[in-house]
Amino acid sequence: MLFVCTGNICRSPTAEGVLRHMAKAAGAEVHIESAGTGGWHVGHPPDARAQHHARRRGYDLSAQRARQVAARDFEAFDLIVAMDRGHLAALRTQCPPEHREKLRLLVPGRDVPDPYHGGDEGFERVLDMVETACAGLLRELTGATS
Repeated sequence: MLFVCTGNICRSPTAEGVLRHMAKAAGAEVHIESAGTGGWHVGHPPDARAQHHARRRGYDLSAQRARQVAARDFEAFDLIVAMDRGHLAALRTQCPPEHREKLRLLVPGRDVPDPYHGGDEGFERVLDMVETACAGLLRELTGATS
């Protein structure tokens, strides 16, 4: 599974870290990465505020490094999850037609807001949304009913 946001330093690495943590706790083996639609932050760790808020909830994002979505991702991943409708539109323009069914929003019909230019409450709101959505994704991936 590939999570995608703008620069791969706030929302998508948060989702990667949360789902990785949840999958490990559930004993599920899921390949999880994240990437950005743009390359401004390639090689950089997640935003310090994203790391701080995630760490407070038990998620470690420190080993992650930003990367940009690559053409090979559309074939390599079974599911490509966009954080907002803008990311989804960008992915649709890059994605070969035979892989478009792999694209979806993390929260159906809703954008996960970008916390980058806001305060701490934005990062907490992102974590709330990501935790809920990732719990649902994990149930979907593992076939769990509870």
